[in-house]
Amino acid sequence: MINRAVLVGRLTRDPDLRYTGSGVAVGTFTVAVNRQFTNQQGEREADFINCVIWRKAAENFANFTHKGSLVGVDGRIQTRSYENQQGNRVYVTEIVVDSFSLLESRSQSERYQQQHGNDNQGSASSQNGSSANNDNLFGGPAKSNPAKAQDNNNDVDPFADNGKQIDISDDDLPF
Repeated sequence: MINRAVLVGRLTRDPDLRYTGSGVAVGTFTVAVNRQFTNQQGEREADFINCVIWRKAAENFANFTHKGSLVGVDGRIQTRSYENQQGNRVYVTEIVVDSFSLLESRSQSERYQQQHGNDNQGSASSQNGSSANNDNLFGGPAKSNPAKAQDNNNDVDPFADNGKQIDISDDDLPF
């Protein structure tokens, strides 16, 4: 049997970190994930998926992420139910996170927050789940400055053909 879930999206709020009675850290958060298509009004809708993360990973996640952070999570889908104060049975479906990745640098995350402020997250958290300004939750509108992009990218492409011969012994090859 396989039960895996992989999500890439932005946090709709700061992670909520709590501790159980025995001192185990547990974090809860919601990830907004864009759908691949637009609705009849040309707006991109999003799904808001509840996640839970445990122990040291929960503490790390809470320390390094905030509302609007672009994250990747890997985990499993879990369903559970409980009885609320009114005596009704409530069913919950959530992702239990095994691992996560921060998909942008701290400076990119802060820049995204400054550009979008609370407006983007407010629209992404609206009742119908649609983004009012048609921004992409994975980085905003497609606006870029190629000159600026070159300034920020100081890394050398290790796969560029610069004419130099690569010195690899047969022992280094995986086959």
